[in-house]
Amino acid sequence: MSPSVPTDPQALAEAVAQAMWSRDNATQALGMRIEAIGPGTATVSMPVRADMVNGHRICHGGFMFTLADSAFAYACNSYNQNTVASACHIDFLAPAREGDVLEAEAVERSASGRTGVYDITVRVRGGKTVALFRGKSYRIQGEVIAGLGPAPRSAA
Repeated sequence: MSPSVPTDPQALAEAVAQAMWSRDNATQALGMRIEAIGPGTATVSMPVRADMVNGHRICHGGFMFTLADSAFAYACNSYNQNTVASACHIDFLAPAREGDVLEAEAVERSASGRTGVYDITVRVRGGKTVALFRGKSYRIQGEVIAGLGPAPRSAA
C-alpha cells in the first residue's frame, strides 16, 4: 500500500463511505446523511418529507426500509470489499410522521468468509424505535475503492 492510502480501519471506513456517497444517487435524492461511520458500523439519517407519507399520513414503510438498507450498505462495505445484500427483513414497530428525522444505526453482528449479519435499528431522532431491520450480506469480487485493498476485520 502506498503511504497515502488509509491503513487505519477507521480512516479506511471513512474513505470508503465518501467514495460510495459520491456515487449513491438514491440515498442522496432521499435527503439522507451519513451521521457516523466505522468498521462494520454506520448511522444514516433521513428527514420524513411530505412526499414520503402514505394514505394514513405516516411515513411509507418502503422509505424506512430504504433508510435501513442504506445504513446496512455503508456498514458492510466499510472494509473496502464490495458487499451486497443477500437477504433483508424488517419489522415495523411504530409510525414515523412528516417532519420527523429518522436515524438508522447499523451494527455488524457476524462476519465470516463471504457472509455477514447486520442489525439496523431505525429511530425517530431523540425518540422511539420505529423499525428493526436485519440484513445478511454477501461479499462479491472487487473493492469499493480499487487498489486500496480490504481492511482486516475485527475479531468481535
